[in-house]
Amino acid sequence: MNGILIKNGKIVNRGQIFEADILLNEKVIDRIDKDISSRNAIVIDASNQLILPGIIDDQVHFREPGLTHKADIYTDSRAAVAGGVTSYMEMPNTIPNTITQKLLEEKYNIAAQKSLANYSFYFGATNGNLKEVLKTNGRNVCGIKIFMGSSTGNMLVDNINTLEKIFAESPLLLATHCEDEKTIRKNSDEMRQKYGENVPMKLHPVIRSEEACYLSSSMAVSLAKKHNSRLHVLHISTAKELDLFVNQPALRDRRITTEACIHHLWFTNEDYEKKGTFIKWNPAVKNKFDREAIRQAVKDDIIDVIATDHAPHSLEEKSSTYFKAPSGGPMVQHSLVAMMELYHEGIFDLELIVEKMAHNPAILFGIEQRGFIDEGYYADLVIVDPLSLWTVDRNNILAKCGWSPFEGFTFRSKINKTIVSGNLAFDQGKILNYGTGMRLTFER
Repeated sequence: MNGILIKNGKIVNRGQIFEADILLNEKVIDRIDKDISSRNAIVIDASNQLILPGIIDDQVHFREPGLTHKADIYTDSRAAVAGGVTSYMEMPNTIPNTITQKLLEEKYNIAAQKSLANYSFYFGATNGNLKEVLKTNGRNVCGIKIFMGSSTGNMLVDNINTLEKIFAESPLLLATHCEDEKTIRKNSDEMRQKYGENVPMKLHPVIRSEEACYLSSSMAVSLAKKHNSRLHVLHISTAKELDLFVNQPALRDRRITTEACIHHLWFTNEDYEKKGTFIKWNPAVKNKFDREAIRQAVKDDIIDVIATDHAPHSLEEKSSTYFKAPSGGPMVQHSLVAMMELYHEGIFDLELIVEKMAHNPAILFGIEQRGFIDEGYYADLVIVDPLSLWTVDRNNILAKCGWSPFEGFTFRSKINKTIVSGNLAFDQGKILNYGTGMRLTFER
Protein backbone atom coordinates (compact mmCIF):
# COMPACT_ATOMS: atom_id res chain seq x y z
CA MET A 1 0.00 0.00 0.00
CA ASN A 2 1.22 3.51 -0.78
CA GLY A 3 -0.39 6.67 0.57
CA ILE A 4 -3.89 7.46 1.82
CA LEU A 5 -6.93 8.43 -0.23
CA ILE A 6 -9.72 10.27 1.62
CA LYS A 7 -12.99 10.21 -0.29
CA ASN A 8 -16.42 11.83 -0.04
CA GLY A 9 -15.71 14.28 2.78
CA LYS A 10 -16.58 17.96 3.12
CA ILE A 11 -13.38 20.01 3.18
CA VAL A 12 -13.26 23.23 5.21
CA ASN A 13 -10.36 25.35 3.94
CA ARG A 14 -9.59 28.98 3.10
CA GLY A 15 -13.09 30.20 3.91
CA GLN A 16 -14.87 27.59 1.79
CA ILE A 17 -16.70 24.31 2.36
CA PHE A 18 -16.68 21.91 -0.59
CA GLU A 19 -16.71 18.21 -1.41
CA ALA A 20 -13.56 16.64 -2.85
CA ASP A 21 -11.18 13.72 -2.45
CA ILE A 22 -7.67 14.11 -1.03
CA LEU A 23 -4.73 11.91 -2.02
CA LEU A 24 -1.80 11.80 0.39
CA ASN A 25 1.60 10.65 -0.79
CA GLU A 26 4.08 10.00 2.01
CA LYS A 27 4.07 13.16 4.18
CA VAL A 28 2.31 15.58 1.86
CA ILE A 29 -1.01 16.30 0.16
CA ASP A 30 -0.47 15.15 -3.41
CA ARG A 31 -3.82 15.98 -5.00
CA ILE A 32 -7.22 17.51 -4.19
CA ASP A 33 -9.91 16.81 -6.78
CA LYS A 34 -13.19 15.11 -7.54
CA ASP A 35 -13.33 11.33 -8.03
CA ILE A 36 -9.66 10.52 -7.42
CA SER A 37 -8.74 6.85 -7.75
CA SER A 38 -5.59 5.05 -6.67
CA ARG A 39 -4.89 1.34 -6.77
CA ASN A 40 -2.20 1.47 -4.12
CA ALA A 41 -3.61 3.85 -1.51
CA ILE A 42 -5.41 3.04 1.73
CA VAL A 43 -8.95 4.39 1.23
CA ILE A 44 -10.76 6.30 3.99
CA ASP A 45 -14.46 6.96 3.40
CA ALA A 46 -15.29 10.35 4.94
CA SER A 47 -18.94 10.45 3.89
CA ASN A 48 -21.04 12.82 6.05
CA GLN A 49 -17.89 14.02 7.78
CA LEU A 50 -15.83 17.19 7.80
CA ILE A 51 -12.15 17.33 6.82
CA LEU A 52 -10.29 20.16 8.53
CA PRO A 53 -6.64 21.18 8.51
CA GLY A 54 -5.00 19.87 11.66
CA ILE A 55 -5.32 22.18 14.63
CA ILE A 56 -2.19 24.18 15.57
CA ASP A 57 -2.11 24.93 19.30
CA ASP A 58 0.31 27.76 20.04
CA GLN A 59 0.31 27.34 23.83
CA VAL A 60 0.63 24.07 25.75
CA HIS A 61 2.50 22.84 28.82
CA PHE A 62 3.49 19.19 28.45
CA ARG A 63 5.62 19.29 31.64
CA GLU A 64 8.67 17.40 30.42
CA PRO A 65 11.32 17.43 31.79
CA GLY A 66 10.96 17.57 35.55
CA LEU A 67 7.20 17.57 36.08
CA THR A 68 6.28 14.30 34.43
CA HIS A 69 3.92 13.20 37.20
CA LYS A 70 1.53 15.74 35.64
CA ALA A 71 2.17 15.08 31.94
CA ASP A 72 4.89 14.24 29.46
CA ILE A 73 5.48 14.74 25.78
CA TYR A 74 4.24 11.28 24.80
CA THR A 75 1.09 11.16 26.91
CA ASP A 76 -0.12 14.64 26.16
CA SER A 77 0.79 14.65 22.48
CA ARG A 78 -1.36 11.51 22.48
CA ALA A 79 -4.21 13.55 23.97
CA ALA A 80 -3.51 16.24 21.38
CA VAL A 81 -3.93 14.00 18.34
CA ALA A 82 -7.05 12.48 19.90
CA GLY A 83 -8.40 16.03 19.90
CA GLY A 84 -7.43 16.82 16.31
CA VAL A 85 -4.35 18.86 17.29
CA THR A 86 -1.57 17.98 14.86
CA SER A 87 0.99 20.63 15.89
CA TYR A 88 1.77 22.31 19.18
CA MET A 89 4.11 24.89 20.69
CA GLU A 90 5.21 24.10 24.23
CA MET A 91 6.23 26.38 27.08
CA PRO A 92 9.57 26.69 28.90
CA ASN A 93 8.51 26.57 32.58
CA THR A 94 9.58 22.96 33.03
CA ILE A 95 12.26 21.79 35.49
CA PRO A 96 14.84 22.90 34.66
CA ASN A 97 13.41 25.97 32.94
CA THR A 98 14.22 26.08 29.23
CA ILE A 99 16.48 29.11 29.48
CA THR A 100 19.66 27.93 27.72
CA GLN A 101 20.11 26.73 24.15
CA LYS A 102 21.43 23.41 25.46
CA LEU A 103 18.28 22.77 27.50
CA LEU A 104 16.13 23.79 24.55
CA GLU A 105 17.76 21.25 22.25
CA GLU A 106 17.40 18.56 24.91
CA LYS A 107 13.63 19.07 24.77
CA TYR A 108 13.68 18.80 20.98
CA ASN A 109 15.60 15.54 21.28
CA ILE A 110 12.94 14.15 23.63
CA ALA A 111 10.15 15.18 21.25
CA ALA A 112 11.92 13.61 18.27
CA GLN A 113 11.65 10.28 20.06
CA LYS A 114 8.26 10.61 21.75
CA SER A 115 5.91 13.16 20.19
CA LEU A 116 2.95 11.91 18.16
CA ALA A 117 2.18 15.46 16.99
CA ASN A 118 4.39 18.01 15.27
CA TYR A 119 6.17 20.22 17.77
CA SER A 120 8.04 23.38 18.58
CA PHE A 121 9.30 24.77 21.90
CA TYR A 122 9.52 28.33 23.15
CA PHE A 123 12.76 29.62 24.58
CA GLY A 124 12.24 31.15 28.02
CA ALA A 125 13.35 34.67 28.92
CA THR A 126 14.46 35.60 32.43
CA ASN A 127 15.81 38.72 34.09
CA GLY A 128 19.36 37.55 33.32
CA ASN A 129 19.64 35.51 30.11
CA LEU A 130 19.42 38.05 27.28
CA LYS A 131 22.55 36.67 25.58
CA GLU A 132 20.97 33.22 25.42
CA VAL A 133 17.68 34.70 24.17
CA LEU A 134 19.49 36.35 21.26
CA LYS A 135 21.08 33.04 20.20
CA THR A 136 17.66 31.52 19.43
CA ASN A 137 17.25 30.38 15.83
CA GLY A 138 13.95 31.65 14.47
CA ARG A 139 14.01 29.15 11.60
CA ASN A 140 13.33 26.22 13.90
CA VAL A 141 12.09 27.75 17.19
CA CYS A 142 8.59 29.22 17.46
CA GLY A 143 9.44 32.19 19.70
CA ILE A 144 10.49 33.65 23.03
CA LYS A 145 8.19 33.30 26.05
CA ILE A 146 8.09 36.14 28.59
CA PHE A 147 6.17 35.68 31.83
CA MET A 148 5.23 39.25 32.70
CA GLY A 149 3.15 37.66 35.47
CA SER A 150 4.74 34.82 37.42
CA SER A 151 1.93 32.29 36.85
CA THR A 152 3.11 28.71 37.48
CA GLY A 153 6.90 28.46 37.62
CA ASN A 154 9.79 30.76 38.48
CA MET A 155 10.31 32.73 35.30
CA LEU A 156 8.88 36.14 36.16
CA VAL A 157 10.51 38.90 34.10
CA ASP A 158 9.77 42.05 36.09
CA ASN A 159 12.89 44.13 35.51
CA ILE A 160 11.89 46.98 33.19
CA ASN A 161 15.44 47.36 31.86
CA THR A 162 15.47 43.68 30.91
CA LEU A 163 12.10 43.98 29.21
CA GLU A 164 13.27 47.02 27.26
CA LYS A 165 16.33 45.14 26.03
CA ILE A 166 14.39 42.00 25.02
CA PHE A 167 11.78 44.02 23.12
CA ALA A 168 14.47 46.16 21.51
CA GLU A 169 16.98 43.47 20.55
CA SER A 170 15.14 40.21 19.86
CA PRO A 171 13.93 39.86 16.27
CA LEU A 172 11.77 36.85 17.12
CA LEU A 173 8.13 36.61 18.12
CA LEU A 174 7.73 37.49 21.80
CA ALA A 175 4.84 35.60 23.42
CA THR A 176 3.77 37.20 26.69
CA HIS A 177 1.81 36.14 29.75
CA CYS A 178 0.46 39.51 30.88
CA GLU A 179 -0.59 40.03 34.50
CA ASP A 180 0.81 42.75 36.74
CA GLU A 181 2.60 41.03 39.60
CA LYS A 182 2.43 43.99 42.00
CA THR A 183 -1.35 44.16 41.67
CA ILE A 184 -1.76 40.41 42.16
CA ARG A 185 0.41 40.39 45.27
CA LYS A 186 -1.52 43.29 46.79
CA ASN A 187 -4.85 41.58 46.11
CA SER A 188 -3.55 38.25 47.41
CA ASP A 189 -2.34 39.79 50.64
CA GLU A 190 -5.71 41.43 51.24
CA MET A 191 -7.60 38.18 50.65
CA ARG A 192 -5.19 36.15 52.77
CA GLN A 193 -5.70 38.55 55.67
CA LYS A 194 -9.46 38.16 55.32
CA TYR A 195 -9.80 34.44 54.59
CA GLY A 196 -6.46 32.80 55.37
CA GLU A 197 -5.94 29.77 53.12
CA ASN A 198 -9.67 29.33 52.53
CA VAL A 199 -10.22 32.02 49.92
CA PRO A 200 -13.42 31.23 47.98
CA MET A 201 -12.58 30.24 44.41
CA LYS A 202 -15.05 32.80 43.06
CA LEU A 203 -12.57 35.47 44.19
CA HIS A 204 -9.85 34.24 41.84
CA PRO A 205 -10.82 36.84 39.18
CA VAL A 206 -10.80 39.48 41.91
CA ILE A 207 -7.24 38.61 42.89
CA ARG A 208 -6.06 38.19 39.29
CA SER A 209 -8.13 41.12 38.25
CA GLU A 210 -9.02 43.03 35.12
CA GLU A 211 -6.67 45.76 36.33
CA ALA A 212 -3.76 43.31 36.66
CA CYS A 213 -4.32 42.06 33.12
CA TYR A 214 -4.71 45.47 31.54
CA LEU A 215 -1.71 47.04 33.25
CA SER A 216 0.56 44.29 31.97
CA SER A 217 -0.94 43.92 28.49
CA SER A 218 -0.83 47.66 27.91
CA MET A 219 2.84 47.71 28.97
CA ALA A 220 3.66 44.91 26.53
CA VAL A 221 1.85 46.67 23.70
CA SER A 222 3.58 49.96 24.53
CA LEU A 223 7.02 48.30 24.50
CA ALA A 224 6.25 46.55 21.21
CA LYS A 225 5.15 49.79 19.56
CA LYS A 226 8.19 51.62 20.90
CA HIS A 227 10.65 49.05 19.54
CA ASN A 228 8.60 47.69 16.59
CA SER A 229 8.77 44.27 18.21
CA ARG A 230 6.88 41.19 17.04
CA LEU A 231 4.52 40.70 20.01
CA HIS A 232 1.96 37.95 20.57
CA VAL A 233 -0.20 38.48 23.67
CA LEU A 234 -1.44 35.17 25.03
CA HIS A 235 -4.79 34.24 26.64
CA ILE A 236 -6.72 37.50 26.60
CA SER A 237 -9.29 37.30 29.44
CA THR A 238 -10.92 40.73 29.70
CA ALA A 239 -13.02 43.00 27.52
CA LYS A 240 -10.91 46.00 28.53
CA GLU A 241 -7.73 44.54 27.00
CA LEU A 242 -9.38 44.25 23.60
CA ASP A 243 -9.20 48.03 23.14
CA LEU A 244 -5.42 47.63 22.82
CA PHE A 245 -5.76 45.71 19.55
CA VAL A 246 -8.31 47.60 17.43
CA ASN A 247 -7.53 49.07 14.00
CA GLN A 248 -4.85 46.51 13.19
CA PRO A 249 -3.61 45.89 9.63
CA ALA A 250 -4.13 42.59 7.80
CA LEU A 251 -2.80 39.55 9.66
CA ARG A 252 0.33 39.07 7.56
CA ASP A 253 1.34 42.66 8.33
CA ARG A 254 0.52 42.71 12.03
CA ARG A 255 3.39 43.25 14.44
CA ILE A 256 1.09 42.75 17.44
CA THR A 257 -1.24 39.74 17.59
CA THR A 258 -3.49 38.15 20.18
CA GLU A 259 -4.75 34.78 21.36
CA ALA A 260 -7.88 33.62 23.18
CA CYS A 261 -8.13 30.31 25.01
CA ILE A 262 -10.97 27.81 25.06
CA HIS A 263 -11.67 28.26 28.78
CA HIS A 264 -12.12 32.01 28.42
CA LEU A 265 -14.53 31.38 25.54
CA TRP A 266 -16.49 28.75 27.49
CA PHE A 267 -16.60 29.35 31.26
CA THR A 268 -17.56 32.37 33.39
CA ASN A 269 -17.20 33.27 37.05
CA GLU A 270 -20.58 31.63 37.65
CA ASP A 271 -18.90 28.25 37.05
CA TYR A 272 -16.49 28.54 40.01
CA GLU A 273 -19.19 27.41 42.44
CA LYS A 274 -19.51 24.05 40.69
CA LYS A 275 -16.04 23.57 39.16
CA GLY A 276 -13.88 25.18 41.86
CA THR A 277 -10.13 24.77 41.38
CA PHE A 278 -10.71 22.73 38.23
CA ILE A 279 -11.28 25.97 36.31
CA LYS A 280 -8.56 27.91 38.14
CA TRP A 281 -6.36 29.34 35.39
CA ASN A 282 -4.02 32.30 35.14
CA PRO A 283 -5.27 34.68 33.85
CA ALA A 284 -8.53 33.91 35.62
CA VAL A 285 -11.83 33.13 33.97
CA LYS A 286 -13.73 36.41 34.34
CA ASN A 287 -17.43 37.32 34.03
CA LYS A 288 -20.01 36.75 31.30
CA PHE A 289 -19.49 40.25 29.87
CA ASP A 290 -15.81 39.48 29.34
CA ARG A 291 -16.56 36.10 27.77
CA GLU A 292 -19.07 37.59 25.35
CA ALA A 293 -16.67 40.38 24.42
CA ILE A 294 -13.92 37.85 23.69
CA ARG A 295 -16.26 35.78 21.54
CA GLN A 296 -17.21 38.88 19.59
CA ALA A 297 -13.56 39.89 19.23
CA VAL A 298 -12.86 36.51 17.62
CA LYS A 299 -15.60 37.21 15.09
CA ASP A 300 -14.46 40.80 14.57
CA ASP A 301 -10.87 39.70 13.83
CA ILE A 302 -9.46 41.51 16.85
CA ILE A 303 -8.34 38.20 18.34
CA ASP A 304 -6.20 36.27 15.87
CA VAL A 305 -5.93 32.69 17.18
CA ILE A 306 -7.64 30.27 19.53
CA ALA A 307 -5.53 27.91 21.64
CA THR A 308 -5.71 26.00 24.91
CA ASP A 309 -2.97 26.86 27.42
CA HIS A 310 -3.19 23.12 28.20
CA ALA A 311 -1.55 23.03 31.65
CA PRO A 312 -2.28 19.81 33.56
CA HIS A 313 -1.82 19.21 37.26
CA SER A 314 -2.55 16.08 39.26
CA LEU A 315 -5.92 15.61 40.94
CA GLU A 316 -4.18 15.69 44.30
CA GLU A 317 -2.61 19.06 43.51
CA LYS A 318 -5.87 20.57 42.29
CA SER A 319 -7.82 19.21 45.29
CA SER A 320 -6.38 21.77 47.68
CA THR A 321 -7.11 25.18 49.14
CA TYR A 322 -7.03 28.35 47.06
CA PHE A 323 -3.39 29.37 47.45
CA LYS A 324 -2.05 25.81 47.36
CA ALA A 325 -3.98 24.59 44.32
CA PRO A 326 -1.96 25.39 41.16
CA SER A 327 -3.52 27.17 38.22
CA GLY A 328 -4.06 25.39 34.92
CA GLY A 329 -5.88 22.41 33.52
CA PRO A 330 -5.95 19.91 30.64
CA MET A 331 -7.69 21.14 27.51
CA VAL A 332 -5.88 19.92 24.39
CA GLN A 333 -8.04 16.82 23.84
CA HIS A 334 -11.28 18.81 23.90
CA SER A 335 -10.46 22.14 22.24
CA LEU A 336 -11.81 21.35 18.79
CA VAL A 337 -14.96 19.58 19.99
CA ALA A 338 -15.59 22.50 22.36
CA MET A 339 -15.39 24.89 19.41
CA MET A 340 -17.64 22.57 17.42
CA GLU A 341 -20.14 22.83 20.27
CA LEU A 342 -20.08 26.61 19.94
CA TYR A 343 -20.64 26.07 16.21
CA HIS A 344 -23.74 24.01 17.00
CA GLU A 345 -24.92 26.84 19.27
CA GLY A 346 -24.60 29.27 16.36
CA ILE A 347 -21.77 31.29 17.93
CA PHE A 348 -18.98 30.50 15.44
CA ASP A 349 -19.12 29.11 11.91
CA LEU A 350 -16.88 26.31 10.65
CA GLU A 351 -14.81 28.55 8.41
CA LEU A 352 -13.97 30.83 11.35
CA ILE A 353 -13.00 27.91 13.57
CA VAL A 354 -10.56 26.68 10.93
CA GLU A 355 -9.22 30.19 10.39
CA LYS A 356 -8.51 30.81 14.08
CA MET A 357 -7.24 27.32 14.98
CA ALA A 358 -5.27 26.32 11.87
CA HIS A 359 -4.83 29.02 9.21
CA ASN A 360 -3.96 31.97 11.44
CA PRO A 361 -1.45 30.20 13.70
CA ALA A 362 0.38 29.08 10.57
CA ILE A 363 0.37 32.61 9.15
CA LEU A 364 1.33 34.61 12.21
CA PHE A 365 4.12 32.23 13.27
CA GLY A 366 5.24 31.71 9.67
CA ILE A 367 4.99 27.92 9.89
CA GLU A 368 6.20 26.30 6.70
CA GLN A 369 3.71 24.24 4.65
CA ARG A 370 1.16 23.65 7.40
CA GLY A 371 -2.21 24.97 8.49
CA PHE A 372 -4.00 24.59 5.14
CA ILE A 373 -5.40 21.77 3.02
CA ASP A 374 -3.36 22.63 -0.06
CA GLU A 375 -1.50 20.50 -2.57
CA GLY A 376 2.17 20.30 -1.64
CA TYR A 377 1.53 21.04 2.04
CA TYR A 378 2.22 18.55 4.79
CA ALA A 379 -0.71 16.20 5.33
CA ASP A 380 -1.98 17.37 8.73
CA LEU A 381 -5.70 16.62 8.73
CA VAL A 382 -8.54 15.90 11.13
CA ILE A 383 -11.74 14.12 10.14
CA VAL A 384 -14.68 15.16 12.32
CA ASP A 385 -18.09 13.56 12.64
CA PRO A 386 -20.20 16.70 13.23
CA LEU A 387 -23.18 14.74 14.60
CA SER A 388 -21.98 12.07 17.02
CA LEU A 389 -22.88 12.35 20.71
CA TRP A 390 -20.33 11.34 23.33
CA THR A 391 -19.71 12.17 26.97
CA VAL A 392 -16.37 13.03 28.58
CA ASP A 393 -15.47 10.71 31.46
CA ARG A 394 -12.37 9.37 33.16
CA ASN A 395 -12.29 6.36 30.84
CA ASN A 396 -11.82 8.38 27.64
CA ILE A 397 -9.49 11.13 28.91
CA LEU A 398 -5.99 10.61 27.51
CA ALA A 399 -4.11 13.42 29.27
CA LYS A 400 -1.82 11.90 31.89
CA CYS A 401 -3.43 13.85 34.73
CA GLY A 402 -6.62 11.85 34.15
CA TRP A 403 -9.26 14.57 34.57
CA SER A 404 -10.94 17.33 32.60
CA PRO A 405 -13.07 20.39 33.38
CA PHE A 406 -15.45 18.98 30.75
CA GLU A 407 -16.12 15.74 32.67
CA GLY A 408 -19.80 14.83 32.42
CA PHE A 409 -20.41 17.09 29.41
CA THR A 410 -21.90 15.54 26.26
CA PHE A 411 -20.45 16.91 23.05
CA ARG A 412 -22.35 16.75 19.76
CA SER A 413 -19.26 16.27 17.54
CA LYS A 414 -16.50 13.69 17.65
CA ILE A 415 -12.96 13.41 16.30
CA ASN A 416 -12.92 10.39 14.01
CA LYS A 417 -9.38 10.37 12.62
CA THR A 418 -6.26 12.51 12.89
CA ILE A 419 -3.46 12.42 10.33
CA VAL A 420 -0.07 13.89 11.31
CA SER A 421 2.50 14.51 8.56
CA GLY A 422 0.87 11.82 6.44
CA ASN A 423 0.62 9.24 9.25
CA LEU A 424 -2.72 8.07 10.66
CA ALA A 425 -2.10 8.87 14.32
CA PHE A 426 -5.64 8.50 15.73
CA ASP A 427 -8.45 6.34 14.41
CA GLN A 428 -11.91 5.98 15.99
CA GLY A 429 -10.79 6.16 19.59
CA LYS A 430 -7.45 4.39 19.14
CA ILE A 431 -3.95 5.87 19.20
CA LEU A 432 -1.78 4.52 16.40
CA ASN A 433 1.98 4.90 16.83
CA TYR A 434 2.61 5.00 13.09
CA GLY A 435 5.47 7.42 12.64
CA THR A 436 6.17 10.42 14.84
CA GLY A 437 5.56 14.13 14.69
CA MET A 438 8.01 16.45 12.97
CA ARG A 439 9.83 19.54 14.20
CA LEU A 440 8.10 22.63 12.90
CA THR A 441 10.09 25.05 10.77
CA PHE A 442 9.35 28.71 10.17
CA GLU A 443 9.65 31.14 7.25
CA ARG A 444 11.90 33.74 8.89
